[in-house]
Amino acid sequence: MALDHSRRRFIGGIGEVLATTAAWQCAPHIVLAQQPGAPAFAYVGSFTSQARAARGDGINVYRLEPDTGAWTHVQNVGDLVNPSFLAMDRSRRFVYSAHADLDYATAFAIDAASGRLRRLNRQSTGGTNGVHLAVDPSNGYLAVSNYASGSLAVLPVNDDGSLAPLSDLVELQGAPGPHPVEQVGSHPHHNPFDPQGRFLLVPDKGLDRVFVFRVDTRSGTLVAGATPWVTAQPGAAPRHADFHPTQPYAYVINELDSTMAAYAYDSQRGALRELQRLTTLPEDFTARNTTAEVAVHPSGRFLYGSNRGHNSIVAYAIDAASGRLELIGWTPTGGRTPRYFGLDPSGTRLYACNQNDHTIVAFGIDPATGALTPTGQRVQTGSPVTIVFG
Repeated sequence: MALDHSRRRFIGGIGEVLATTAAWQCAPHIVLAQQPGAPAFAYVGSFTSQARAARGDGINVYRLEPDTGAWTHVQNVGDLVNPSFLAMDRSRRFVYSAHADLDYATAFAIDAASGRLRRLNRQSTGGTNGVHLAVDPSNGYLAVSNYASGSLAVLPVNDDGSLAPLSDLVELQGAPGPHPVEQVGSHPHHNPFDPQGRFLLVPDKGLDRVFVFRVDTRSGTLVAGATPWVTAQPGAAPRHADFHPTQPYAYVINELDSTMAAYAYDSQRGALRELQRLTTLPEDFTARNTTAEVAVHPSGRFLYGSNRGHNSIVAYAIDAASGRLELIGWTPTGGRTPRYFGLDPSGTRLYACNQNDHTIVAFGIDPATGALTPTGQRVQTGSPVTIVFG
């Protein structure tokens, strides 16, 4: 029986042990590459509010030219406040937006031929300052991290892509980290699903924990993993996470101490075990820095993270046998405050969103070494903070 939509639950104690039967190697991996001849589009979210000293103007849609890789502007979806994180559903027919500092998520339908967006509806997320959202593999539910109110929400997705009212809301519990300003309470910052679609990780910047949940698709409720959470170093502030596409590893970038943590990941039970923790910065860099985004290359051979302050992308090689990382090096992002970067569906380019320079800068990815090289392509757009590709 589904919980009442207004019911709020608290997670911070004993988790439920889950049993699954499929092995990691048999997981249904999502195919991101476009079909031959199909148009490719990029959807860019932004900060727009005066309170954030932002210059964004909503969501901007670009067509990716197949011959040159150039971006051609298609549409501006204006009259939106801080559409700061975007997610696409598994059928690639709908886009969803969280709205920084606000308390709702918005659904859009995609016109397949033109890439243009049509607004469907919006629904309350039961909390404030949504910072990330993701659609579960059944395409039935949207999970949203409410940063300011310390909660994780689940909203059912209707057949037409629109959002229904909340089916669950969980408040995350634990002792706050030591930072007197950034860690006064729970601040979930990310909630990506694993490649099997069983579980999602929730790095909590305020509690120095990474929570593990699954969505019960019969009731739309959240169930804790066998290990409900793992604890980071005090003051580390886990921010974003990503999974290896074929091996049982996960990687978490820690915002306040500028580190990258590698974890062994049990996809059948929903459990994490730390393997390694490395700095994201050169030894001689002593200025202030906070990290932001993390992504595993589709090949599973490389890992990237962004530094705000050093204004760089750090790259690591991933050892497939152990999951451990080896530093490749740093590449300047060509601008300030790379809050986000995205890998294109082919894995040949990395796009850095320089929030405070209002640019998206493109880099080629060496398939043999993982090294990044600027392509010379630079897109001017106000306060970019997310990209999804369709």
